[in-house]
Amino acid sequence: MSLDEDTRWLEWVTKQFESIAGEDKEIDLEEFKTALKVKESFFAERFFALFDSDGSSTISLDELLKALDLLIHGSETDKLKFLFQVYDLVKLHRGFDRLGLLWLAGSGSIDPDELRTVLKSCLRESAISLPEEKLDDLTMALFESADKDNSGSITFEELKAELETFPEVMENLTISAANWLKPPDLEQKRRQAPRYLTPAYWHNNSRKLLFLCVYACLSLLLFTGAMLQNHHGGAWYMVAKGCGQCLNFNCTFVMVLMLRRCLTWLRATWVVRVLPLDQNVLLHQIVGYAILCYTVLHTTAHVINFVKLSERTDYRLWEYLLTTRPGIGWVKGTASVTGVVLQVMICLMVLCSSTFVRRSGHFEVFYWSHLSYVWVWSLLVVHCANFWKWFVVPGLLFILEKIVGIAVSHMGGLYIVEVNLLPSKVTHLVIKRPQFFHFKPGDYIYINIPDIAKYEWHPFTISSAPEQSDTLWLHIRSMGQWTNRLFEYFRQPESPAVSPKRLATSLRNRSVYMYSVCQCYVDGPYGTPTRQIFASEHAVLIGAGIGITPFASILQSIMYRYRRRKQNCPNCNYSWCENIKDSEMKLRKVDFIWINRDQKSFEWFVSLLTKLEMDQADEEPEGRFLEMHMYMTSALSKNDMKAIGLQMALDLLAKKEKRDSITGLRTRTQPGRPEWGKVFQKVSEEKKGKVHVFYCGSPALAKVIKAQCEHFGFNFYKENF
Repeated sequence: MSLDEDTRWLEWVTKQFESIAGEDKEIDLEEFKTALKVKESFFAERFFALFDSDGSSTISLDELLKALDLLIHGSETDKLKFLFQVYDLVKLHRGFDRLGLLWLAGSGSIDPDELRTVLKSCLRESAISLPEEKLDDLTMALFESADKDNSGSITFEELKAELETFPEVMENLTISAANWLKPPDLEQKRRQAPRYLTPAYWHNNSRKLLFLCVYACLSLLLFTGAMLQNHHGGAWYMVAKGCGQCLNFNCTFVMVLMLRRCLTWLRATWVVRVLPLDQNVLLHQIVGYAILCYTVLHTTAHVINFVKLSERTDYRLWEYLLTTRPGIGWVKGTASVTGVVLQVMICLMVLCSSTFVRRSGHFEVFYWSHLSYVWVWSLLVVHCANFWKWFVVPGLLFILEKIVGIAVSHMGGLYIVEVNLLPSKVTHLVIKRPQFFHFKPGDYIYINIPDIAKYEWHPFTISSAPEQSDTLWLHIRSMGQWTNRLFEYFRQPESPAVSPKRLATSLRNRSVYMYSVCQCYVDGPYGTPTRQIFASEHAVLIGAGIGITPFASILQSIMYRYRRRKQNCPNCNYSWCENIKDSEMKLRKVDFIWINRDQKSFEWFVSLLTKLEMDQADEEPEGRFLEMHMYMTSALSKNDMKAIGLQMALDLLAKKEKRDSITGLRTRTQPGRPEWGKVFQKVSEEKKGKVHVFYCGSPALAKVIKAQCEHFGFNFYKENF
């Protein structure tokens, strides 16, 4: 860094130190642990001992700066010496090198017991749970690889040589978990245009932006036309009528956007290339907020008109608003009363459909409040003389969809035949699939289980493949009242509604229940953006947590079709895949990325992913057809000093056993979060055709991935989660 940057960095570190240290301007061990935010005190104590150069049991600013200078500005050798001292657990002897930096001399070597102790702490720090036998295997894998001379101990030179075989570790060797130890980003960021003004954004969102422009122009046209037709009533009367006309349109259009069966049918036509059908929920929300704005402005304009009328007539303001005496309205003067009720109901609907309500475990509040749309439409017919003209055609379609949905949901008896309760509070339902039920990979259904809640219907993505003809799978994570009741219902052995023929077993902390009778109803299936996957050439599937469920169905379906291309030698076990053009599937490459916070979450679909790995051919004309990428965000990255040894050991053992120690897959689970720039750069360089990225997970991560897709020119599809 330059002199100015050094000065700024020094000021920043000093400020951070002062915020952590007490009045004595020293940091003791407990303050150090708190600041470092480590799960395992082992590393905090080791780092503290190395930083405390004078042995005073506290760290001064000068001691901290010397240690930081070593970790950030020091050479690779300096950093490796520091790491070696962390691993060398023999009592340390203090001293200083020629540069004045702290040097603590231990035994000068690392034996297997010391390495095992460190790796055990690394596992705890990364929230990874492995049996003791696996810890022994990890210890020996790393020890045998590093102990080049078979002396029974690892010297500094041997550790350095071993680390140099992992170049990604050496790129940024630091204690990355300690945010306050990181230097600030002193590089001047280039000023860039806002993302929404970039050509890439406009290109990748052209359908949505065009649709919104047409919607805005139509709304402006309706508003202006209604105002001009009522110019005789004054300015506020014109505003009220303009908003009223826009409400006629929006209160029917908001329903059109949720005609799921019609939208599912349209997804199979050319219309999907013109209209943003995959973003119907987002557009539904936009129209909902527009309705709220129009109703508030409409009501405000009428109140102002009523204030003026009350000054010229015998009726008071409250009579205009809350009674039928003035006779305003085409149904016995009820326009004002119904208007007040409508204003309250619409405000409550918008409030109860807010994200903080839906995602705070109170989905039922959103569900039941949204059902008041029936009363809103009924009151609108009474409130406005012309609303029925706007409503009649969409309303008939809506009623027809509901009738079809009720008929489909009650055709034949559906029964839950198996339930798997996973340790991460995920309920895996296996439903006997009726012959008439046909769906596509990634579709979702609404399910009703009378024993859980008689009148409630909830949407969930189907996690089984269409080619699996006998059963239907759902994976349901316990996040709200209904899903928690579902999990607890099947966990309680004394539940009176459950058949006594239930068998319970335990497999890897998993409860498996077999039922002879547990009735349910389903409505659907309904299409999602993932229906576009088979028209892609290079598909990137990204699932975050339980967001893997649509991709479970898709991956199974892909592999069913893939097996048609797979050829096997009759004389041996060798297999290969022919590059056959398939009108049903244009895919040349699939990258599957699954991001989980903890180790338990991988149990949801590990058995399925293992089978998919085994199904792949030994030789393929264009390289590996399906590549899996697993990430565990709670695990510390490879360049973190608290995880270097563990990640090296996991890599070495995975190469030796040809499977990952965390998941059991051939694919190695990577620590931390994906570096999306590097991931998409690699995808772009493969040149397997047009890249389509499909995502299901949290909205926050969706924004990050979408921005990267715009940068690389990839098409982005997001399933509402």
